Amino acid sequence: MKVLVLGSGGREHAFAWKIAQSSKLEKLFVAPGNAGTEELAENVNINPNDFEKVKTFVLENGINMVIVGPEDPLVNGIHDFFLNDDAIKAVPVIGPEKLGAQLEGSKDFSKEFMFRHNIPTAKYKSITAENLEDGLTFLEGLKAPYVLKADGLAAGKGVLIISDLEEAKQSLKEMIGGMFGDASSTVVIEEFLAGIELSVFVLTDGKNYKTLAEAKDYKRIGEGDTGLNTGGMGAISPVPFATDDFMQKVEDRVIVPTIEGLQKDNIPYKGFIFIGLMNIDGNPFVIEYNVRMGDPETEVIIPRIKSDLLDLMDAVSKQELDKVNFEMDDRTVTTVMLVSGGYPEAYVNGKEIKNLNKVEGSLVFHAGTTNSNDAVVTNGGRVISVSSYGDNMQAALDNSFKNAELIDFEGKYYRKDIGFDLK
Repeated sequence: MKVLVLGSGGREHAFAWKIAQSSKLEKLFVAPGNAGTEELAENVNINPNDFEKVKTFVLENGINMVIVGPEDPLVNGIHDFFLNDDAIKAVPVIGPEKLGAQLEGSKDFSKEFMFRHNIPTAKYKSITAENLEDGLTFLEGLKAPYVLKADGLAAGKGVLIISDLEEAKQSLKEMIGGMFGDASSTVVIEEFLAGIELSVFVLTDGKNYKTLAEAKDYKRIGEGDTGLNTGGMGAISPVPFATDDFMQKVEDRVIVPTIEGLQKDNIPYKGFIFIGLMNIDGNPFVIEYNVRMGDPETEVIIPRIKSDLLDLMDAVSKQELDKVNFEMDDRTVTTVMLVSGGYPEAYVNGKEIKNLNKVEGSLVFHAGTTNSNDAVVTNGGRVISVSSYGDNMQAALDNSFKNAELIDFEGKYYRKDIGFDLK
């Protein structure tokens, strides 16, 4: 098979690393890719949201499958674009159609879906300029802190958690007034859920599913989960507190109703479902759905998949996921993210990354890198993800931290306390 992966981060490098091992693979392309994917595949300078250019490349290169990494092309309807074009409609796209992508593209859509199918989640109210007063009243009936979510995609920045009622009311007005552009023309107000977060990842063909694994990521820039939110500073899988009993509850109360709900609502879905959960006293509550793999969670989930990933994707495209064997590695995998100095605020690209060839005992997944003058240089806020296996969490972390220290570039920063709350 000739395969095109869309995206340029650590998630896509992890996909490429795993797909490159498949006996079904003939040729692998990544668009636009990074310095890491270039070692495994042919990088193609195409924006994943430029559907016409993607189509031209698919036709000119005889691509047999397109795997979509990030959410934007899915929410923008790349799968529908393929289905509606006679020249490419036979090429399978891994990732939901536009309707299914609304599970991530619209907080209001996903909350309605959860309530309709009795999936445990926080109570909520969706607010626009027309019912602003209802929103202010709803806030008054909640206990602090107050959760405000932009309905649409806001580059991971559309969620506010506010302790003061009057500040929450003012922020609601500002969000509806355009704080996050069109993404916050509708705002979802949610009851705050107190617990510990984790995510569960599912691959589905719309009828059958495989639960890949659970992971916990660390979003804050500072140690002890302090400071600004980032795209993710590290992750761990499996999660120690996700016992067999807890995961059975997740399956029964969340995963099965989600897959059945998609069928009942006639929402076609072929791809990954990322289920963001809160563990509250041993019971799972859904915080959000994402319609793709998470990053950096992909860098701990994909290394644990023993099965042929391309074989699984092929089965998804044919709606035959129930016919393939699926096996996960029992070992722990941890990842530590190396980021540019100043991230998640202003940072400078183009810093040479040294000692990549000295790494031993870890997998290095490139996130924000490129090649320049025969050197690998930084090209993003999150630069390198260092993933390691271990017979337990600490053993895996020791490997990741050892190599995180070894890899070097000007301004490098990483959190040295990944997993601190799980020990």
